[in-house]
Amino acid sequence: MAATMETLKTGAAEAARKPRGGFRRTFLNYYAGPITAFLIVIALWELVPLWLGMKPFILPKPTDVLKAAAEDWRILWEAVRITVVESVIGFLLSAVIGIAVSVLLASSLVLERSIYPYAIILQTIPVVAVAPLVVIWFGAGYNSIVVIAFLIGFFPVISNTLMGLNSVDRSMDELFTLYNSSKWQKMWKLRLPSAMPYMMAGLKISCTLSIVGVIVGEYVAGIGGGKGGLGYAITIAAVQMKTPFLFACGIAAAILGIAFYLVVNMIANRVLGSWHESAMKTRR
Repeated sequence: MAATMETLKTGAAEAARKPRGGFRRTFLNYYAGPITAFLIVIALWELVPLWLGMKPFILPKPTDVLKAAAEDWRILWEAVRITVVESVIGFLLSAVIGIAVSVLLASSLVLERSIYPYAIILQTIPVVAVAPLVVIWFGAGYNSIVVIAFLIGFFPVISNTLMGLNSVDRSMDELFTLYNSSKWQKMWKLRLPSAMPYMMAGLKISCTLSIVGVIVGEYVAGIGGGKGGLGYAITIAAVQMKTPFLFACGIAAAILGIAFYLVVNMIANRVLGSWHESAMKTRR
């Protein structure tokens, strides 16, 4: 029996020392497919306008987009910088207020039944319909854009967080009750930790929507006489028929959204990585 156990331990140690494929296997499993698809799409995008004889103002080639981005780099960079600032502020407002409201609603069934339906109604109203009121209340420009970004990103946070707060394991809840825990002790030590995966899911959705909110906000609320972000740059490029630069702004917005999502996802993995299965899988 002892010899068998020693053999098993030796085999496990040798298996642990064996390489698992290293960079090559990781590249083939995770990166080869997306890179190949990207190259195919770029090649087709470059060739199709040439084959069909399309003018750049109708469908610019990737080389046209890169050229436009290089020529107007300062305008594009300034637009990206402004959009980042407005998006981050709108997202932070959505996160802080959304989580606070969720905790408040989860602490009282009466409050949840009274207020949550209005949050749903607010989400169903198109932002374009609400935006003129926001402009009247907060003025054209920066403040209105941030408020619109907040409104778009608010509901995913409150919806997911509230779902998590109401999805606590019943046996754990009964255990806290058995030890005479107060309502707020349950909230801080049981319900909030249990809701963390739901909360992070809501934040991932909200961070990308905040960029959409900023761009939509600049369409409606203007820029208040100052410099505008990507929404303003897209509007000007469309009016001036600068289609390649319009594409450059749209791609910059997409890259910005991906980057914002990756940052929030990294934070979520740090928070959940040591104990929740959803984040532990990404580390395997």
